[in-house]
Amino acid sequence: MPLPFFLHRDSGELHPRTMEILDQAADIVEKGGIEAWSRVSTEDILGAEDAVHYSKSTDILEVWFDSGSSFWHVLRAQHPGGFHADGPEADLYLEGHDQHRGWFHSSLLLGCALFDRAPYRGLLTHGFVVDGQGRKMSKSLGNGVEPQQVYQKYGAEILRLWCAATDYSGDLGIDDKILARVVDAYRRVRNTLRFLLANTSDFDAASDAVPVEQMLEVDRYALARASQLQAEILGHFQVYEFHPVVAKLQVYCSEDLGAFYLDVLKDRLYTTAPKSLARRSAQTALWHITHAMLRWMAPFLSFTAEEAWALHGGEHRNESIFSQEYWTLPAADGALLAKWGRLIEIRAAINKAIEDVRTQGQVGSSLQAEVRVQAAPDDLALLHSLGDDLRFVTITSAAQAVAGRELSVQVMPSTHAKCERCWHWRADVGADAAHPGICGRCVSNLHGAGEVRTVA
Repeated sequence: MPLPFFLHRDSGELHPRTMEILDQAADIVEKGGIEAWSRVSTEDILGAEDAVHYSKSTDILEVWFDSGSSFWHVLRAQHPGGFHADGPEADLYLEGHDQHRGWFHSSLLLGCALFDRAPYRGLLTHGFVVDGQGRKMSKSLGNGVEPQQVYQKYGAEILRLWCAATDYSGDLGIDDKILARVVDAYRRVRNTLRFLLANTSDFDAASDAVPVEQMLEVDRYALARASQLQAEILGHFQVYEFHPVVAKLQVYCSEDLGAFYLDVLKDRLYTTAPKSLARRSAQTALWHITHAMLRWMAPFLSFTAEEAWALHGGEHRNESIFSQEYWTLPAADGALLAKWGRLIEIRAAINKAIEDVRTQGQVGSSLQAEVRVQAAPDDLALLHSLGDDLRFVTITSAAQAVAGRELSVQVMPSTHAKCERCWHWRADVGADAAHPGICGRCVSNLHGAGEVRTVA
């Protein structure tokens, strides 16, 4: 871009009408293109008398000046709040790592020249997209992946999730195999969300929510774990780390929820009385977790979060999820996290023992099994604190904890009948003549006062 300056031949000073000449030059370029200015002579602009004393500058501004000066125009014209007395200040400049010597650099130079400071609060740089083998995409190799093809085949959510799940500090690999893994990750999150929404569909927080101090212990643990995870997620978001958030959300859905909490919770959700404390306590935890989870996933699963928010947002369902603040969860209880963290480890050992017996064909589901757990004093105290709820945590029909030198598990097939309703194998199945196919617990939940659950 030419500099439309006329300099005094002796002093080098700009012509006193420089500001007018700038407007005149702009008109000339608008009508005839950038080359039109090169055809203009000094006499054409200044007249014969001034032309004797001034010469036309041949200096130009190369493209990085245009790029580097964009903050002045963008922040002043479009975002007045980002233009302060001491200079413009953008929240973030985002570009590829080649801009360290390009746009980032020229913006920094101009900002420092004008205001003694950078025109941005932060920089975020990313790598370039490559194929699954790390090769640069090119027409000759035929390894290019068009974004339009990705979202036409998989949907925009998958493309966005791939971006968020990839460590952008290096080059970003993409091909069909990588996208297939992203699709699996998306399904895991979406299926978890469907479970949460389905099991809170008859829950009204205004009338049904259970105060935290009255919730069952495992439900309070679930909220503590969600609070712990939210602190980690917000820490990552603060420094623009997205791929750890995606990874932790996947693990949370598959392990914390799918492999433990929701697995344990199904019996209580499906077999206890609809309005019982046991079921409402579980629903309260799920309601809180859903609120928190929708906000975690919204930046990279925007459509899914908006879709779910329309069902879960209550009186705010007609607003966007992006108008909401992060959910306030009860503070994480360190002692509760430690206790249940160890119980989950013990449960994994029990599950392994049950699986060994299942592969031998002695039991079908874990509910057909009864377990006897030997444990050292510290672990034994944890197991005894669950009382009869130990069988619900282990998802067996009977569970006993006894003293031992180290952790060991004995698995026995149940010799009792199977309840047609809860599928537990219990000695009291058929004890009530009016309901011969179900156990005493189910009779109570359906027709009596209902069972009392204290922990899980």
